[in-house]
Amino acid sequence: MSDALVADAALTAVALTDADPTDSESADAPFRAEVRQFLAAELGEDLRQAGRRSAGIFADYPVGQRWFRILAARGWSVPHWPVEWGGCGWSPRQHDIFASELAAASAPALAPQGTRMVAPVLLAFGTDEQKQRWLPGIRSGDDYWAQGYSEPGAGSDLAALQCRAVRRGDEYVINGTKIWTTHAQWANKMFCLVRTDPGAKAQQGISFLLFDLPLPGVTIRPIISISGDHELNQVFFDDVRVPASALLGEENRGWTIAKYLLVHERGGSWSPMLRARLARLHLALARAFAGRPADDAERRDLDRLLADARCRIDALHALEQQGLAARIRGVDDPIAPSVGKVLGTELKQFLTEIGVLIAGPDAAAALAMADADAHALALPEDALFAMSAYLNDRAASIYAGTNEVQRNLIARHLLAS
Repeated sequence: MSDALVADAALTAVALTDADPTDSESADAPFRAEVRQFLAAELGEDLRQAGRRSAGIFADYPVGQRWFRILAARGWSVPHWPVEWGGCGWSPRQHDIFASELAAASAPALAPQGTRMVAPVLLAFGTDEQKQRWLPGIRSGDDYWAQGYSEPGAGSDLAALQCRAVRRGDEYVINGTKIWTTHAQWANKMFCLVRTDPGAKAQQGISFLLFDLPLPGVTIRPIISISGDHELNQVFFDDVRVPASALLGEENRGWTIAKYLLVHERGGSWSPMLRARLARLHLALARAFAGRPADDAERRDLDRLLADARCRIDALHALEQQGLAARIRGVDDPIAPSVGKVLGTELKQFLTEIGVLIAGPDAAAALAMADADAHALALPEDALFAMSAYLNDRAASIYAGTNEVQRNLIARHLLAS
């Protein structure tokens, strides 16, 4: 067995030990076993390796869509959707198990723009024709969506957006720009906030459009991140024409839809991914300090940081489990996504900082992870991943609404209670 397979097996074992509080008598044990059996059969080593090496928000299109289509063939690509549209009808607990098992097995993290962002607003605000038009392609993986929200000067203050759409007959004509558009270089669809009434104030006069990409007049320019990755783009619209049927909901009433979508973007469970990252750090620490005394002072300091991280992940997991229990009872906490987003992203950044400390000077090497073993110095892949993840996750407290804004939302909710 290769070193990569040994490491992955160990990582899976550690992660599952932490993430599996059930026993063989649990009602959910058969479901967990089914998921593990599926992953063992369908999640090949090349996909696991791609999942381990992906330091960005989610996997690049070629790998992510290949894994997504495997899930779609099993009927598990959109388990959280209503059953009539392809959902699985799982309990909240089963959703938690599924997420935990995927994270522990190093499955590629999937892009949420289609399945978890635009799909919920289509289900909530779309016409029957719009649902029939867009949802099947999302479920199958045939369509890949980009989010047209942020603009230069309209990031955290999204309501200040200026990208214009003017109704002309049976079309909207779009002019303006969007920025930080993740994976626009691979997308064939876009959902976009545009200003349709320039005289209206702030949140008023904004509409929500869904349309095909590419189109005449659309220019996509890459934004290379500090980590050297091409995940982000700036998209320019120059007299881009889309059909009037692209409008979701009512014209000039798109802000309500935008807020609804943002709640879904911030939602979900953070602890499965964080627990898998923590397990990976434990393995990296063991490899980095192999052969050194057990009472090494630097090792003890790092052990304490990892213990601190585990306590914080356990606390977040408990909070998420409370949310699951509440949803089972039909109770939805409107501020929970903001709380989870703040705690989850800051914990994610904390883990990347520990990873860089474990890697030490090796983290400074500018080398692709795939070339780690081939390098003359045989650098550890853990170290290369640590710096890439650290640089990528500087944005974690900014995307999906900055954490400063989320704290304001939380405070406003609590003070009004």
